[in-house]
Amino acid sequence: MTEIRADLIVVGMGIAGLSAALAASEAGAKVVVVDRASLGQSGGNTRYTEAFMRMKSVDEPSDDLADALLGDFMGYPDPSLLKETLEERSTWSIPARTLNIVDYHYVETLLQNVGPTLRWLTGHGLRFEALPTPFLTTSTTRLSPVGGGLALVETLLASIASTCEILYETTARSLVTGDGKVTGLEAMGPDGAVTLIGTVMLASGGYEGNAEMLSRYQGPQGMLCRPVAVGGHYNKGEGIEMAMAIGAASAGNFSLFHAEPIDPRSGVSEAAIFAFPYGVLVNVEGERFVDEAPGPVDAFYERITRRIQAQTNGVAYLILDATGQDVPNIRTALRTDQPAIVAQSIEDLASRLEIDVTSLGATIARYNAACGTDAFDFTKPDGKTTLGLTPPKSNWATPIEKGPFHAYPIMAANVFTFGGLRTNERAQVLNRDGCPIEGLYAAGEITGLYYSNYTGSTSVLRGAVFGRIGGRDAVRDLP
Repeated sequence: MTEIRADLIVVGMGIAGLSAALAASEAGAKVVVVDRASLGQSGGNTRYTEAFMRMKSVDEPSDDLADALLGDFMGYPDPSLLKETLEERSTWSIPARTLNIVDYHYVETLLQNVGPTLRWLTGHGLRFEALPTPFLTTSTTRLSPVGGGLALVETLLASIASTCEILYETTARSLVTGDGKVTGLEAMGPDGAVTLIGTVMLASGGYEGNAEMLSRYQGPQGMLCRPVAVGGHYNKGEGIEMAMAIGAASAGNFSLFHAEPIDPRSGVSEAAIFAFPYGVLVNVEGERFVDEAPGPVDAFYERITRRIQAQTNGVAYLILDATGQDVPNIRTALRTDQPAIVAQSIEDLASRLEIDVTSLGATIARYNAACGTDAFDFTKPDGKTTLGLTPPKSNWATPIEKGPFHAYPIMAANVFTFGGLRTNERAQVLNRDGCPIEGLYAAGEITGLYYSNYTGSTSVLRGAVFGRIGGRDAVRDLP
């Protein structure tokens, strides 16, 4: 058995792990990074994402970031209600850090550090710009690293290559403990077992690549999706399980995940279909089941995707007529590499989709009768709604009547799971009494944060922020 000693052992090489390793090495620490993937596949989900960040400039978060974080974490319609509750925690007999609720200090720390963290990343050669998104209507401002998540991985990997030891194809198995603290990690590499001695930073993602955990926490519906990118298949949940095995507290909603609507025919990463506000969604029974356009697509696509997952076989179909296909830049919202299923009539389309012709025809007829005749404005929610239809369509409601008709199948893809470890504003993992577990840190998607809805464009952002904080503070805490 091989034994390696280090100041900090980082598990995972996505944005959180790489940020932690870089921050710790800059502070003079000896760092070892462990990743189950090979060199060409390392980087987890970060490698495959465009890494949208809820920022209006490198130094400034979007105006809605604070309210979106506090509101979306717990599903509060008025974020100020959650803020008031959190600020009253000093009057509670049970500390808020032990409750199943977001830590307001965590949110404050995120807001205070997003700008400095992006500036730190630019200092290592990354550039951030307001690049095009697949959303034709949006609710917030975003920046992206030029080159996407792949640029994040390759740039930070180059920054740590000469200062950190990296063990590829090595899987963390369990934590080593002694005297009430974490002292190291047991792992399995290509040449056998490895014992690593030192403080541990867990940054190994969620459990979207583990069918057993998906079934355990999400039930049969959890199997009606797949990881949105290749990197998700590496996320097996061991980091969560090994920490909980020594008493770590959980946070986030284990029964939910960040859902993205993708074309199930495609094998490419993030073959997303975001064009449903400009058409209709029907299930395999040929019936509409959801309001396709309650607001900007970037704010509502996850909730609509969950409704798709709940349909028979976890599948729905987007139907666009010629009017929907003529929306400027519609192809940017159809990211699949597969062609549309095309028909000249609704009857022929039903046959091609293997949907009952009578049912689909009646659904489209009811929908068309509930629509007005005015043209819609795709650039913003236009209030062009259906009348007397259940479920309604709140915006961009125009008849589906001009052929040819195009259809795309849609299923839910699992971007990352919501449930994970509870951490504080220093990225320390907390036990079930709300106290830090000495020698154990965590950042990124392994940490539970979201409860009812994903706060868009915050995952990579928080991974970078708390990866950096955890790597820096872990070194400060060394004896």
